[in-house]
Amino acid sequence: MTAVKNKRIVIGITVAAGIALLGTAAALGLPAPQKKQEPVLLYEGEAGQLTGTVVSQEAEGFSGTGFVTDFTNEQDQLTMQVEVPRTALYNMWVSYRAPNGNKVAGLTLNDEPHGELVLQPIGKFTELKAGKMLLREGSNTISLTRGWGYFDIDYIKLQKTKPEVKHQVTDQLVNPNASAEAKKLMKYLVKNYGKSMLSGQTGLDNVSWIDKVTGKKPAIVGFDLIDYSPTRAEHGAVSYEVEKAIGWHKQGGITTFLWHWNAPSGLIDETGKEWWRGFYADSVTFDLEKALDDPESEPYQLLISDIDVIAEQLKRLRNAHIPVLFRPLHEAEGGWFWWGARGPEPAKQLYRIVYDRLVNKHELNNLIWIWNSVLPEWYPGDDVVDIVSVDSYPAPGDHSPVINHYENLAALVKDKKLVALTENGSIPDPDLMKAYGANWSWFVTWQDEYLTDGKHNSQDLLKKIYNHPEVTTLDELPDLFGMKKEADKED
Repeated sequence: MTAVKNKRIVIGITVAAGIALLGTAAALGLPAPQKKQEPVLLYEGEAGQLTGTVVSQEAEGFSGTGFVTDFTNEQDQLTMQVEVPRTALYNMWVSYRAPNGNKVAGLTLNDEPHGELVLQPIGKFTELKAGKMLLREGSNTISLTRGWGYFDIDYIKLQKTKPEVKHQVTDQLVNPNASAEAKKLMKYLVKNYGKSMLSGQTGLDNVSWIDKVTGKKPAIVGFDLIDYSPTRAEHGAVSYEVEKAIGWHKQGGITTFLWHWNAPSGLIDETGKEWWRGFYADSVTFDLEKALDDPESEPYQLLISDIDVIAEQLKRLRNAHIPVLFRPLHEAEGGWFWWGARGPEPAKQLYRIVYDRLVNKHELNNLIWIWNSVLPEWYPGDDVVDIVSVDSYPAPGDHSPVINHYENLAALVKDKKLVALTENGSIPDPDLMKAYGANWSWFVTWQDEYLTDGKHNSQDLLKKIYNHPEVTTLDELPDLFGMKKEADKED
């Protein structure tokens, strides 16, 4: 470990001066006083504490005397000690370089995990906004940990800020023929936005466990269309997800669906790449880009056929008057699923095909459309997206507010659409969400160890969240669909 005394550089302070009152300035014909700008604090990486990492000058465009590299082993990190005059939120920027492809760096604040930073591939040093940090008065430590490794860090910058408190989101759905139920649900979500986060859980079978631990049930349950995919059904897969969703709706809960779409053809089906892994890019030979190039080809027609099969299942929900928060082609920008493996253009084109087919051909007006990638180049367009979202799987026990993803999504849609955390491992702490202004519309925790191992979410943490005054649970939902009245009649 090499420790070098850090240096802090104040690189910008503008102070309003001269005349206190705008009216007085105008009366005298003088320019209006400028709004005070908070100082920007810059910390050079090479002056930080290095653990397994090294200082290098083997690249162009860095500031100071070098940059930090060699994030290769699990324990490798860069830690910078920062001094701030008072406890407050600070915007953070990171100057980085990632010449070897997509990377992710871990973040810690005062030795506690603080989410992760997605680093897009770039060969020159680039400044990236890294979200906010709630820094305490005096000394704080900020660390960048290896994550996926093989990236370079030049410096970080900090500037005092405040959480955003106002939104411009409307409840207008992109489908002009949206059903009354879909409109009612969207209106509720928008009214609730910024006031309370809706609780959610993947898998109806997990609801009773949550109820037993917390005394509450989630407001939202997530279901998967995966086993309705034709290439899974051909192998004997059977699904009852629609039946379960109908049962959940009768309890008064909100329903969300994703679709782990097994590729329409080209399943490799060998050890490590079995047929049931057919939604992963590494387990299929199906080439989306090639299929989309020829609408007359068999691969293209198989895409359409698969969409039509799924439409029949969604019609059962439509006929039961169930609005669905629908999230097709999730995590596309990750590239690990076949629908994202060929880059943003094919993924966006396929999303628009799915939208057009389900809305205009099958008249599935009960769907509220969710896009699930953060980067602007992956966004299919405001005209086919109602809600933007991200899936977040930070280190176990990291309950930070995922502020960098939240702010990037809000900026992507100019704060005019809802922002949701559609999958998560560790759940963000609602108190930190409020402090940071991370107004996630809802969260949906993934199942298995993410829910029950006690590492990602301890039972004490689950009790806190499910009983938090700013987290909405099933019993706190309004009777959006008249199901509670029906239940009262049956009683």
